[in-house]
Amino acid sequence: MTTWGRPPCVTVNAVWYDTPASPTESVCTIEAQRHLATEASRHYQPAMITRSDIIWLGVSAGVTGSLVGGLMLGIGMDLIVNQQPIGWLLLLPAAPIAALPGWLLARKLARQL
Repeated sequence: MTTWGRPPCVTVNAVWYDTPASPTESVCTIEAQRHLATEASRHYQPAMITRSDIIWLGVSAGVTGSLVGGLMLGIGMDLIVNQQPIGWLLLLPAAPIAALPGWLLARKLARQL
């Protein structure tokens, strides 16, 4: 009887379905699960970022950035035109703050590597 890469003490029933009948079987089951976990992680390769991911990052960053920056710019200009100096607090940081959503989306995409 072959074990197909599993330690010889492991049966499929002992690992996945039944509770261990004896203390030696539970140790054997734990070792088998540890062996299966290392076998699975050995063959893992992270997914590459594709061209479409980069394109969608640019589109979503551009849309969210323009919405955020445009709203801040519009509201700030309206306040300045209506003699409210607090509008400068919205107008001046509009461009740098508009870049934040794109930066956060890029960090999220880079975390996938």
